[in-house]
Amino acid sequence: MNEQLISIDINISKLLDWLISRRHCSKDWQKSILEIREKINNAIQDMPVHDGIVKLLTGTHINYFHCLKIIEILKETEADSKNLFGRYGSQRMKDWQEIVRLYERDSIYLAEASQMLMRNISYEIPSIKKQIAKLEALKVECNKKELDYAKAEKSIHNVFSTQCKQLGIAGKNIKRELVDLLSELPKIYDTAADSAKSLKPAIELYEAFLEFTTSVENQQTHFPLLRYIIEHGNTTIYEWTYGEVPITIEEPPLNISFDDEPLQTDNTIDFGEISNDTIDFNNIDASTIDFGDVDGEIDWGISSGGDNNQVIDEIDFNINLEESGIVVEDAGIQGGVAAGNEAYTVLDNPTTRGRYIDELMELEAFLKMRLYELSITNSMDALSQLQATGSATLQLQTTESVTDLLLSVQGALASVTNNRIQHLHSVKHSPKYVDYLAYSLKQKLTAVEKTKASQQAIKARREEASQQILNLQPVLSLVIDKTKELQKQVEDDISKRYKNREVNLLGGVF
Repeated sequence: MNEQLISIDINISKLLDWLISRRHCSKDWQKSILEIREKINNAIQDMPVHDGIVKLLTGTHINYFHCLKIIEILKETEADSKNLFGRYGSQRMKDWQEIVRLYERDSIYLAEASQMLMRNISYEIPSIKKQIAKLEALKVECNKKELDYAKAEKSIHNVFSTQCKQLGIAGKNIKRELVDLLSELPKIYDTAADSAKSLKPAIELYEAFLEFTTSVENQQTHFPLLRYIIEHGNTTIYEWTYGEVPITIEEPPLNISFDDEPLQTDNTIDFGEISNDTIDFNNIDASTIDFGDVDGEIDWGISSGGDNNQVIDEIDFNINLEESGIVVEDAGIQGGVAAGNEAYTVLDNPTTRGRYIDELMELEAFLKMRLYELSITNSMDALSQLQATGSATLQLQTTESVTDLLLSVQGALASVTNNRIQHLHSVKHSPKYVDYLAYSLKQKLTAVEKTKASQQAIKARREEASQQILNLQPVLSLVIDKTKELQKQVEDDISKRYKNREVNLLGGVF
């Protein structure tokens, strides 16, 4: 078989060992390469202006094959220095020819080229590709995070908008808007009081049932507050307590500090303007005080002599008060001033409001139990007894009628316990709650701003990664091209040493 037809296959990772084992290169080639690299560094400092040289020196380290091309370029640029014997007098040409000569000694150039080829394929190219892959993954992660931040921003903003909508505010000046909403509370409470009027049948059913089960008549001591509201509406605590309408109502002021208007707390007592002619009570001599001629006794205007009843008989008690201009009020405290907690309405005062809600919940529980008893088959005996011996109110009750009563009670309960009314009631009676509510809403706005800032940061990071990828791709292409070129040069050089047999470097760049 013709040996020329057999290719030489060499794994690039073992190329240098293969060259040394076949004595194409010496083991100590690295000692000589240091001198060559130093000469190359010096020669580069003095190079002619030429596009070909600039292209050669871009992208990778200069090797032996670059030096050969540089000499070919210098043959053109340094042609004027050539003498009659064909030698160049240019120092540039002499320097590069000396470098090539040192490279060719013991085939140092082949060992260096093999090492460069191995390093490019094993480290340089994979490293750049790995950087690009990481940057691509970073872009994907940034896109995902940007979407997550956008969703979070939208979610937080929706929660903020929903809460503001529930409260009925715009959310620009939260505390002031909340306080402004308090003007709606009287109308809300009046509506709630009107809804309570429909609960009278439910109360009558409760009383009838209680009278039937306990055999005690006139069970009208339950739900006193609910009965009062049904009859009188949402009056002040003053009227509920004393049974009289006050002339004036003075509710306690709101103790709320606004962000742009700090709360003023001045606890000093103003005694008014005091004249310079003040009385010094520390320097008064009791002996100098003239009490008149009292002769040791106090004159009360009553004679000590005679019958004491005589003086009393002289007093006329039959005085017409209207003619004298003196007005005496009727018994009681009619025409008083409702101040402090007494100025609040029954549904506004925290204590009575809680009692009102408790009574509604008690009535609701009763109706639920009655509805449950009406709906199960095991209570047929009890129902028959109620229908036979109970009052007309009990006998006429059906599942539908009790359901309607239950819905009325639940509607009245919802009219004073829905979220918006709960918030407004807490705003009015708890300054700390106002601060907490405003703070929680502002925190959501702060969170929205933070997510926006995070989106901008992620976007900037993604753009930076994209730019780095754009910068690395030309570098990768250049290194791959230079490596392919060097690989072909090494294969051709080894092929010449084996009578132009085909040489394949396995594991290289294709």
